[in-house]
Amino acid sequence: MRSFPDDLARAQREWSATYRQLAERPGRTELRRRLYRLSTQVFFHPHWQQERPHPAEWRELRSGDAGERFGR
Repeated sequence: MRSFPDDLARAQREWSATYRQLAERPGRTELRRRLYRLSTQVFFHPHWQQERPHPAEWRELRSGDAGERFGR
């Protein structure tokens, strides 16, 4: 298992929660804006500076495992 920085794991958890909220209440501008901001935080996080992540790394980050390791 890989280790992700706390702020990256937190941003991914917030992204997932915001995405679920937006699915329940489509068209909410504030949720779309929040999702966009969180997407850029996750995608352009310094953790990925050396090289872009492989699909397996994205899956692991998005899974519950990453959140549990960081006190989810």
